[in-house]
Amino acid sequence: MSANTTSHEFSEPATPSIPISAPRQFGRIVIMSVTPSEERGIFPARVEFGEMFTVTAQIFIEGRSHTGATAILKNPHGEIRQRIPMDCVNPGLDLWKANLTAGNPSDLKPWEKGFDAIQRQLGEWTVVLEGWEDVYDSWLADARIKVNVNDDAENALISGSQLFVRWAGNKDAKLSDSQQNILRKAARQLADDSLEIKERLSAADNPAVEALHRSNPLRDGLTASDPQRFKVERPESSFTAWYQFFPRSEGATRDPETGEITQGTLKTAISGLDRAKAEGFDVVYLPPIFPIGVTNRKGRNNALIAGPTDPGSPFGIGSALGGHDTVDPLLGTMDDFKAFCAYAHKLGLEIALDFALQCSPDHPWVKEHPNWFRHKPDGTIAFAENPPKKYQDIYPIDFNIDMPGIERETERIMDLWISAGVTIFRIDNPHTKPVRFWQDVIEAVQRKHPEILFLAEAFTRPAIMRALSLAGFTQSHSYFPWRNTKDEVAEYLQTTNSDEAYYQHNTFWPTTPDILTDYLRDNGPEGHKVRAILAALGSPSWGIYNGYELVENRQQEGHEEQADNEKYEIKVRDWNTAEEYGITTLLTELNRIRHEHPACRSYHDLTMLWTSDPNIVAFARHVPAILNESGTDDTLIVAVNLDCKAAHTSEVNFDPALLGLPRDHTFDVHDELGGGSFTWSSNNKVTLDPAERPAYIFSIAGTMSD
Repeated sequence: MSANTTSHEFSEPATPSIPISAPRQFGRIVIMSVTPSEERGIFPARVEFGEMFTVTAQIFIEGRSHTGATAILKNPHGEIRQRIPMDCVNPGLDLWKANLTAGNPSDLKPWEKGFDAIQRQLGEWTVVLEGWEDVYDSWLADARIKVNVNDDAENALISGSQLFVRWAGNKDAKLSDSQQNILRKAARQLADDSLEIKERLSAADNPAVEALHRSNPLRDGLTASDPQRFKVERPESSFTAWYQFFPRSEGATRDPETGEITQGTLKTAISGLDRAKAEGFDVVYLPPIFPIGVTNRKGRNNALIAGPTDPGSPFGIGSALGGHDTVDPLLGTMDDFKAFCAYAHKLGLEIALDFALQCSPDHPWVKEHPNWFRHKPDGTIAFAENPPKKYQDIYPIDFNIDMPGIERETERIMDLWISAGVTIFRIDNPHTKPVRFWQDVIEAVQRKHPEILFLAEAFTRPAIMRALSLAGFTQSHSYFPWRNTKDEVAEYLQTTNSDEAYYQHNTFWPTTPDILTDYLRDNGPEGHKVRAILAALGSPSWGIYNGYELVENRQQEGHEEQADNEKYEIKVRDWNTAEEYGITTLLTELNRIRHEHPACRSYHDLTMLWTSDPNIVAFARHVPAILNESGTDDTLIVAVNLDCKAAHTSEVNFDPALLGLPRDHTFDVHDELGGGSFTWSSNNKVTLDPAERPAYIFSIAGTMSD
């Protein structure tokens, strides 16, 4: 110690940690209300590999002492992958938050080179939150006041010197030699009474020390939470762009003289794969491709009697030619299907196959396993009903007699299609089967094939949809098609992109073969553009049923579904007319934006923005630089005019700090759809004319000085 420093016998003791030996005990630091919290303590939260997710907790110590917090993320092998400082986002509630990512985003497919390395990282990750007394921050706050008014400043500075010496020697801080030297030098200056008190304090109150405090803090009273489990699933388990088409319509032709239609096959359906790839989609989803029953076959528009050339609904599964394990001979052979999948994989597309667990009266199961079906008192088998809808061409499965046998057969069939190239199953009406059935099947399938994903077509009660997600369904159809007003859209965007998404991944489909809403019926191309933008950017997972590019929006009278529904007939489409609507170009641009911006990949990064006009909804997505491979923030701002008949002008106001931007600054935004650049701030104005553009999609290019 120099001649100008003073020795002091008394030094303040460090706040000790307190061991926790029982679940109900608090540590020295209180950590509670951790989110997301495991459902029943059994079902871990789910995130995609590389997806940003958020953890929060109330973390505090008694009295005036300041608190710090750290989030530690470990992979399934117990290796620390991230150690992220938490931010106090609400001091009044002692609420702390951290954003994390389990790995870096990847577009690798299960069959591609390098996927094995990702596969080894999938499974159960854990997050531990550590709370600690922030003695440096507490000391600095008091020292600044005491030095400023010169009240007991000497004791404050000596206390700081002792703190810095202890910090420099603290093993938990993991300081390098040079970092320790910074702290020891500061300790000497703090204790040097030959200097002015403000100069002494400056040694401890500067950017270099603050950086160490952020990266290598002194953590007294260190307390750890119980590990919070996260199930990390493979790439594109939740970030997915789906494209659905009927193979029998792809390449179908109509004789100009007779009007007779020649249906498409798996070979001609290659055109659908090329179109999906060109538009930037990731997954091609096919309805059932199995033989179609003859008994009670449905005609056009669900007519009870089929005409001689009506192909029937592919959901009336099974005939004398085979059941769920057979390719419809009119489409081709199993070898044709394998070639179809191989070509899709060459394009980088996954194949999702519809699995409808139901049978036509002609299905082999009806004779082989009659106990798998519910019989009426007169001995006949009951056909399926979803009042007021009736499906006379379908027998539903009864799970009360031999559920284990049905499970084994389902697993056998799925294994067959997986070996042919299928990586995703879209399950038709899973909510009409026992949840436990799907839980058993999905567990068995993924035990052998962990890369296989499941989409639930479950337009039903929220509790059932959530239970199916807990049972293992990776994604779920949702109520998005019926959320059309500003309030409805805003509420559903926030629900979809919330802690609920740790368990249920809502996929946004503007239409399906079963759904054509009044909004799309009444608003033509403009309405199709609005719904596509909301779907593509409102959820990480979205899907399009083909024909959307051609604005097929003629509704069947009295029903929210298309007239001349493709489920009951073969469509001959003229794809040369698609460009006149501009939908194809928009879909391609939306998928480009999604792939170029990591902010589109997460269910946990959406912020609603205030707008003054009741017809304009706005929201933002943001991933901070620390979690982005590029090392820069990624931010998108979306403003959409929901009124497809008139132009609207609206203010769009928000706190830039919520998006990682400095307050009271302007920043450049790039128009992702139009290509222009604008200057924005916390207060902005947009004008959207549906005849010209229904929406702005801005990416933030950087900040500007005042």
